[in-house]
Amino acid sequence: MSDGAGQEPIRVCFPFVGDDVGGSHISALKLIQNLDRSRVEPVLVLQEPTGPLATFLQRQGQPFTGLPLSKTLPAKGTSLGDIANYLTTTLPCMLRFIREQRFDIVHTNDGRTHVNWGIAARLAGARLVWHHRGDPDAKGANVLGPLIADRMVTVSRFSRPKHPIRSLNGRLSVIHSPFDHPSAIPDRAAAKAALLDELGLEPGTRVLSFIGGLIERKRPLLFIDIIERFAREYPQIPIVGCVFGISPAGSQDFEAAAMARCAERGLGRTVRLMGFRSPIEPFLAATDVLVVPAVGEPFGRTLIEAMFLGTPVVATDHGGNPEAIENGRTGFLVAPEDTGGFMQPLWRLLSDPLLWTRISQTARDQAFVSYGTDRHVESVTEIYEGVLHSPSRHRPGA
Repeated sequence: MSDGAGQEPIRVCFPFVGDDVGGSHISALKLIQNLDRSRVEPVLVLQEPTGPLATFLQRQGQPFTGLPLSKTLPAKGTSLGDIANYLTTTLPCMLRFIREQRFDIVHTNDGRTHVNWGIAARLAGARLVWHHRGDPDAKGANVLGPLIADRMVTVSRFSRPKHPIRSLNGRLSVIHSPFDHPSAIPDRAAAKAALLDELGLEPGTRVLSFIGGLIERKRPLLFIDIIERFAREYPQIPIVGCVFGISPAGSQDFEAAAMARCAERGLGRTVRLMGFRSPIEPFLAATDVLVVPAVGEPFGRTLIEAMFLGTPVVATDHGGNPEAIENGRTGFLVAPEDTGGFMQPLWRLLSDPLLWTRISQTARDQAFVSYGTDRHVESVTEIYEGVLHSPSRHRPGA
């Protein structure tokens, strides 16, 4: 345990459920892997130590600690029975763990860990850093977070809580997610040839991709509608729409819905469900245009990763997208929920090589200037050091 004066590294707990893998996990992992161990000692904790996230972390060579918890509060729809089980079974276990591990800070990153670990951190005497990566109207970020968080971090200006029950003045920071600058850009021609070969398509086929978790706000079904409409309006341009991603555990099954929509509309060869792929860079490099129909997306990782690789982006003018894309210069922004709005930017990029090259290079240059891991890590580390110097509560293990 650190005394906040730099004598020992600050011990930070990063808890996750572990039943899925998404952008928040990747961002948190990049932070964890790049923290200066002389200043911060991170400990990644999984409630499901044999789940999908554990498998992902093992492939990344990232150690973690397992803490199976059978009765946790859901992020939404909490019942009296859930609360009773949490208070009598789960909470005492978490309090013991936080105190025995002598954590200075608990850094939560998603709805379920905000609720469960945030309360435990507060009661155990550890400081709480609440990393909000979601909807600005989210109940937790507007009600529970302002009450119990020592500091709140949001990934974009858009995702700042709209109606916090208690002022967050002096406790809220906007810090964009960490991005590693690619050391090498995949060979686009080779990557595309490999993808088209896998799909059994002709070499001249243009690739439009959707990359991300299959959840409502990312609008995977709208992507299918966009591909269908473009193929109908511009039959002279052969395209394939690739959906990279899966539905997170416990969420609506958009994979089944996507398959049903494709079958219903005869899009079996035009739209392909590719599942979860890692690393994603070769597939981003194989993509001619990344299509981002999301609404309310706080700050999508894939959008910035595409910019780093020089893959042009057409995205909705909503959420955190306008904070990343300058319309007509580093990509294109279109009205949300409107398939027609995507048509002209897609046509222009696929039919004008000079425009494609200009957008590609400008976006890539901008990404290298604006985004990086070092800046993110230093900003978060300063928050850790700051909360330990602020007026203290009871310290864990004291």
